[in-house]
Amino acid sequence: MAPVLREIARVPHETTFLTIVAQDPSIRVGRKILTAQAPVPAEPVQPGPWGHRVQVIDYDASRQLLYRPQKLVKDRYKNASARTLLSDPNFHQQNTYAIVMRTLGTFERVLGRRLGWGVGAHQLKVVPHAFEDANAFYSREDDGLYFGYFTGRAGPVFTCLSHDIVVHETTHALLDGLRGRFTDPSSPDQAAFHEGFADLVALLSMFQLPETIKELLGRAQPSRSARNRKTVARNFLRDELFVRRILFGVAEELGDSLHRIPGRSLRMSYSARPDPGAYTAAEFAEPYRRGELLVASMLEAFVLVWQARLGPMLRTSTGPLDRERVVEEGAEAAQHLLHLAVRGIDYTPPVHLTFRDYLSAVLTADYEVQRDDTRYHYRDRLRRSFARWGIRPAAHKPDRERAELSPPEPGCWCAMRDSGIDYSGLHQESMRRDPDEVFRFLWQNRGPLRLHPEAYSQVLSVRPCRRLAPDGVPLNETVVEFRQKWEPTQREFRALGLPGTEMALDGGATLIFDDFGRLKYHIHNSVGNIRQQKKRLAYLRESPLQRVPASRRFEVLHRLRAVDPPRLASADRW
Repeated sequence: MAPVLREIARVPHETTFLTIVAQDPSIRVGRKILTAQAPVPAEPVQPGPWGHRVQVIDYDASRQLLYRPQKLVKDRYKNASARTLLSDPNFHQQNTYAIVMRTLGTFERVLGRRLGWGVGAHQLKVVPHAFEDANAFYSREDDGLYFGYFTGRAGPVFTCLSHDIVVHETTHALLDGLRGRFTDPSSPDQAAFHEGFADLVALLSMFQLPETIKELLGRAQPSRSARNRKTVARNFLRDELFVRRILFGVAEELGDSLHRIPGRSLRMSYSARPDPGAYTAAEFAEPYRRGELLVASMLEAFVLVWQARLGPMLRTSTGPLDRERVVEEGAEAAQHLLHLAVRGIDYTPPVHLTFRDYLSAVLTADYEVQRDDTRYHYRDRLRRSFARWGIRPAAHKPDRERAELSPPEPGCWCAMRDSGIDYSGLHQESMRRDPDEVFRFLWQNRGPLRLHPEAYSQVLSVRPCRRLAPDGVPLNETVVEFRQKWEPTQREFRALGLPGTEMALDGGATLIFDDFGRLKYHIHNSVGNIRQQKKRLAYLRESPLQRVPASRRFEVLHRLRAVDPPRLASADRW
């Protein structure tokens, strides 16, 4: 029987379980591919599968072939052989549908609301056999995810069968719906964030699966005896090799055939020890390398937390540790950090993101949901692991616990309690849903919010959220995005010392309101921040992605990751 697993995460009541590839077809136990039973929302599904959020359309453009759509009457693949899973297009359709829906469900549970895709439609198109090429990408213009296939050293390789790749591309579509301007290459960090964040979600999702961790622990330990399959040596867990054998090893497995997508950044990041100078080093200036810093920083925190969760076992026992307990603690640590990473998106500015902004966002979001962090010190370990790669919060203050809540300079990260905000004439209920009501709030608080008087202002989104803390207590918030666009004259451009010629300048902010409609946080990159605008314009002059059409940026980024050293072909320089 093929190895099957269930997730540790809480499963909604109305779900159905579908067989998926747990990691990658190359990861096997005996002759069986490691599979999982993934919970997905129960819904009326047409052949495809085609549900209310995902439509699988299996058309192969290279061969001009439309595959027969899968009918999800029942799961026929729970005990299927490796040959069946690899060769049956209907299973490929089920695999992509289930993983996309599982990823969507994770984001919605963490953020406390329904989410929209970055595409201009309610349903995301998913094409498991889109073309014959070693690539996969998300396309906003074509409303979907497109997975390629190719012939590897051991035979056909289908990117749609890699759990990590499907999660990676789904994360692009979800992040694009949450922050539509993050695809703009306005800085090295923002250009790298989509890839790094998608890698991060894919890898933490994999470590959520207990049986995957169990298999990796067995492979990483030197001995393969029967006893060793039930225990883990205590010295092995304390050793630096624990990090490198587990993380570096899984990346090598993933990168063996599919060297372009999620495994690459982890493999490269953990091939060297952390370097506090990496964040400012030229080696990590390009977006396809810079994302590695984000992945390595977060996954180092994952290992630190995992080891901390095993601390009581290490202190109270003298022999090897029970592997089931080690696996359970690792899956719990991965799940907590995955939720923390996703929740932080709501606290990021809508434009000109830096990794420092994201770190502050993650710390603050976690603080709001769970004030008491004394048991495993997730936030302290996050600060420490990011600092080892040279990344520190954008906000800092001597008070250690609230270090993420105060700005380093006026006009950046602002905690807005008792800050002279005017709420007169506003309707609290409308403020939770109505962009026009929020715009009135902006208009009558132009001074306290430091809005540019000549810029065009637009409310981009108003999103009420109901989040659950680990202890079950609900946290109600409203997340608002707005942007400002300013078009200085040529004379103003010269007077401000801005490089280049006359062009529009962008800025924007995220506002976090509490359950009573009071503003808690004003997280913004102002259109009038001239120092930041100078950096942005200088970067745009040099960025190769600026010359790539927005519709092709994800495709081109994935291709660049496969080249060493990365370089743009002439066809990609449009």
